[in-house]
Amino acid sequence: MKMESDEKICICALNKIFGYKPWVALKLMSCMGSASAIFDTDKQILHSVTGPFTSYFAKINDRALEDSRKELEVLERQGCRFICIGDPEYPALLKECDDPPLGLYIKTSGSIEKLFNSKPPIAIVGTRDISLYGKEWCEKTVGYLSHAGTKPLIVSGLALGTDITAQETALECGLPTVSVMATGIDRIYPYANRGAAERIAATEGCALVTDYPPGTAPIAINFIRRNRIIAGMCGSTILMESRIRGGGMTTAKLAFAYQRDVYALPGRIDDSRSQGCNLLIDKKIAEPITDIGELSIKLGLGKTSGPETGNITEKVRKRYGNESYGCRLDSILCITDAIKNNRGIDLDELCEITGKPYSEIAGITGLLESDGIIVKDIMQRCTINIKNM
Repeated sequence: MKMESDEKICICALNKIFGYKPWVALKLMSCMGSASAIFDTDKQILHSVTGPFTSYFAKINDRALEDSRKELEVLERQGCRFICIGDPEYPALLKECDDPPLGLYIKTSGSIEKLFNSKPPIAIVGTRDISLYGKEWCEKTVGYLSHAGTKPLIVSGLALGTDITAQETALECGLPTVSVMATGIDRIYPYANRGAAERIAATEGCALVTDYPPGTAPIAINFIRRNRIIAGMCGSTILMESRIRGGGMTTAKLAFAYQRDVYALPGRIDDSRSQGCNLLIDKKIAEPITDIGELSIKLGLGKTSGPETGNITEKVRKRYGNESYGCRLDSILCITDAIKNNRGIDLDELCEITGKPYSEIAGITGLLESDGIIVKDIMQRCTINIKNM
């Protein structure tokens, strides 16, 4: 071809053409010598390499290059970057896989030179319909890892439930986090997590990442391609909760196929949200998480002291032991203790256990929630807020 091609523009174009089959483009690049050579070579020679019946041949043209050139110019103005598989900033572990993307679109407020390769990347994934049990242990796990000798990079997919719990907890604990998206870099999905996505993009050492070109919508097939990047760029994957079928299960199995370490949080055998984890443990695909301190060592992060948890009873006494609450302190302690011993207990069940009227239960749990001692879900089920422990 007559157009003189910049290698990055050529790789960006090939990434769009061969997005679902990157290994084909990598073989072409190896055969031709570079991405630009694929576009610059004589059509007859290219035709002999690609074969006479491939649909890709017609897409390798000057228009593809011009579209990519314009795309990269727009991205640069928007503060986004595109890195190629040969760049030193590219995730080292992902490059080791058989099917790495040719390039990655990145949105971050800081430098990307050490974004992926300076801290051990750990994937934390799981169901969108996370239980109180799963949420609590997801927060505990990230909290403990933030106190490890070596601080990890938390990688997940920005989805509802497990993903966003892990990533928001990472931000609160001062750990860097990367969201691998199943959309273009200019589209946040789900919309409910837009605030978290903007915070991640604006935090030093954190980033939004995708191999999909701008404008790509969140269709179902895109999530499988996204999951392979999460699994491929991380040395270890932690599955917090999952049904037998789900994105978290796919990511864990991909990680196992890449010969990476896989860990899973065991759960009740009659809880559908734990059946996937239990199955992977049973099949020896995943190692069970039974002690977070040991997990930190197995992940290669060293020992962790864990966050200072303190005593919830003493915290309540200190917070409400003044004259304003003195006459209600016993009731507050009684209700707090019932919640501590019965994760996910609702207000009616609290009435039964404590023998207190609903109006008093509602008032005190509302007080505890407003002060961050407990958290409630939309069903008014109560759990101690471990972030304030």
